[in-house]
Amino acid sequence: MPPDCATLPELLDFQAAENPDAPALVAGDSRYSYRQLADKSATFAAVLSGLGVRSDSHVALLAPNIAEWVISAYGTLRLGVRLDTFNTWVRSWDLQHLLEASGTEVLIMVGAVRSSDMLGELRELVPELWSTEPGQLSCANFPSLKHVIVIGDELKGSTFPSGALRFNELMQQAEGATPPPCVAVGSAPALVLYTSGTTEHPKAVPLKHRHMIENAFAIGTRMGLSSEDRVWLSSPLFWSFGGANAAMATMTHGACLVLQERFSPHEAAKVLAAEQCTAAYLLPSIALALVDEAGSRVREISSLRTGLIIGRPEEVERAMVELNIPELCNIYGSTEVYGNCCVTPHTLPRADRIISQGPPLQGVEIRVVDLQKGNSLALGIPGEVQVRGRVTDGYLGNPEATRAALTEDGWYRTGDTGLIRLDGTIQFIGRHTDMIKTSGINVSPSEVEGFIATHPAVAEVAVVGAPHPARGEVAVAFVVLTPGLNTSGDELREYCKKSLAGFKVPWTVQVIDEISRTPTGKMMRKDLREPAAKVVDSLMNV
Repeated sequence: MPPDCATLPELLDFQAAENPDAPALVAGDSRYSYRQLADKSATFAAVLSGLGVRSDSHVALLAPNIAEWVISAYGTLRLGVRLDTFNTWVRSWDLQHLLEASGTEVLIMVGAVRSSDMLGELRELVPELWSTEPGQLSCANFPSLKHVIVIGDELKGSTFPSGALRFNELMQQAEGATPPPCVAVGSAPALVLYTSGTTEHPKAVPLKHRHMIENAFAIGTRMGLSSEDRVWLSSPLFWSFGGANAAMATMTHGACLVLQERFSPHEAAKVLAAEQCTAAYLLPSIALALVDEAGSRVREISSLRTGLIIGRPEEVERAMVELNIPELCNIYGSTEVYGNCCVTPHTLPRADRIISQGPPLQGVEIRVVDLQKGNSLALGIPGEVQVRGRVTDGYLGNPEATRAALTEDGWYRTGDTGLIRLDGTIQFIGRHTDMIKTSGINVSPSEVEGFIATHPAVAEVAVVGAPHPARGEVAVAFVVLTPGLNTSGDELREYCKKSLAGFKVPWTVQVIDEISRTPTGKMMRKDLREPAAKVVDSLMNV
């Protein structure tokens, strides 16, 4: 059974009381025991309380895999505030929607992420922050936004905004202050994660405290985690794979989370060896990069035993064998089901872990449904996979999407085709919706189409997914130009790069004469899938 804690802050305090000196977090040069991490998060709770944050406030976090992400998250949650997590690939177009949808009052962010000027993106939307004093922000575009807290001193072109607060200074000022009591409620939302869907913009998925604890503990149990493990994570904490899965599976078992801010195969091999990691969270792109560029170094890490991976059977097998991770677990799930709802036990024979995603977790139900008739299907017959148990209650501010995703009796329609094998394990077959999954990330065709259509030279646009050997799928855009106006596919791709998160930028943009439509005018994306696959294949072989 998972620890008897109702909320995430209570879980951290529990581990700090049980194992105060045990390592909890490694992030670059930063190292925290459970006691130190609990103390730091309590200090940040005091910071937010001093800024007037209360349980009904809205706080958002925009940062990569750094220690301050974890400290900020648990500090915010102590106050009973839900935390909206933004992805660090955002550009101004994405960020505008996230700030509007979340009603953010306090934004915690880094100034830059690698070559991306995050403050520069914010300045396009909140110019007032550069002409006011801290605590005096009055923003025309986002009236609810009152404070911006900047982590670190790294800047990329932008000057530090005069109206912003510095994370480190706030922490120093609050050192020794009596932290506010933990007022979080287990049945309330903890994290709000944003996931792409069939709608134009990402959907806000609230995940509850207690359900996050239960689900992550079950995942960690399938992996064989204990308090002696050291879990490596390079995938972002703002994804469910990171924040709701890896971080939580680690903490519910009292293990140590080893964060890598930026993935590179050789640096990953170095960290895995130096920290004697026992578990790794892998995506196909990460696993294949490790195999191809640092395989021999990873194979020599004798401590590496288990972990999680998604991908095609051949990708899963290569990771198990060529990286020498014998108990690596195959998984199935989505943000809506708390990251994963099915995980192969680490003790399952390798052949079964390669082709199946395991049985449902404790407390989760799976059924496979005939899409035309709506009835449940027998074992071994493919249909739509539906999930019930630990499932989000719905999308915030989007009742239409909620009705489309959830049945009246609480089953979540995944949009995936799969089957239940005779042994009760789930086998994923593919997507039957238009959603594109690239390197494990959902990309909404409608969202990308909506942005490309803002270009004056674009009359029509259709975006579809095409197979890619390393990324699973990539987005391919087909564009019909406005008569009398001219542009190229490369120019349109650059247009996307300036305002869209990197993973949403089409892999290629093709200018064509016509997009097929039904007699009622509906775009026929299916007619473009084969041409998209041929384009990707030809470009890969150039």
